[in-house]
Amino acid sequence: MSRSVASVVTAHQQMEGGGFPVRRPFPTAGLDQVDPFLLLDEMGPVEWPPEEAIGAPDHPHRGFETVTYLLEGHMCHRDSFGHAGELRAGDVQWMTAGSGLVHSEIPHPDFQKRGGTMHGFQLWVNLPRDRKLTTPRYQEMAAAEIPLAKSNDGLVQARVIAGECLDVSARIETVIPIMYLHLTVAPGGSLEQPLAPALNAMIYCFGGAGEFGPRRPPATDGQLVIFGDGKLVDIRVPDSASESLEALLLAGSPLDEPVARYGPFVMNSHNELAQAVEDFQAGKMGRIAPESQ
Repeated sequence: MSRSVASVVTAHQQMEGGGFPVRRPFPTAGLDQVDPFLLLDEMGPVEWPPEEAIGAPDHPHRGFETVTYLLEGHMCHRDSFGHAGELRAGDVQWMTAGSGLVHSEIPHPDFQKRGGTMHGFQLWVNLPRDRKLTTPRYQEMAAAEIPLAKSNDGLVQARVIAGECLDVSARIETVIPIMYLHLTVAPGGSLEQPLAPALNAMIYCFGGAGEFGPRRPPATDGQLVIFGDGKLVDIRVPDSASESLEALLLAGSPLDEPVARYGPFVMNSHNELAQAVEDFQAGKMGRIAPESQ
């Protein structure tokens, strides 16, 4: 049974981190979360002049995962446990913050010097109660390592970040069942993506437009489509479309647990939140060492 469209939400624009623009379909006043997903930000696209690019300097996390997917640009990240790396166009970082760390995401010095386009996504995935204090870990995948699926007619392409599409499976290991696909659907293309009925599912459009579900309501750039129950998601782009649909298909197993959140901490109770703040202030999540050390 194809999932019907429950609602279509238009993302709102705001400034985040050190002052970079994002489009955010949730959380908003009208949509708090799509369990197990806590936040979805489209970062940019923004064209930074030389020496003006902004990122997210030192900030803590506890109790959930952050998934950063960079479409354009060049970022550096470091944390309080000594981990450091880079993200280039097409790369993915799946960070399980777990028990807590301090993290920094800033433009690479070369990008900062010359300027350019920055565009990407950050998704927050909640962790179940028994995994909230798990040891932090990273899964990083370069663009060339992300499995690519294509339909037989060549009109549908999927970068399979998590889950499975068109018989191609992701290499990322997730704590709970998650699907994360970057879909490109050309005019005349269609996809019927099977999904376990227990998963909550949504599609965020960030280029072009498409039609969704059995009744085919449309959604376009900057809109989030939330689906109801069913066993598959139906996506179509009319032959008459002037451009391909670019979209993220996200699905996850709902936790159905209490959510207590305060900025970068997501726990199950206010007491646990208070403990997270106390631990951070006491330095138990560590601090990022100066680069000269």
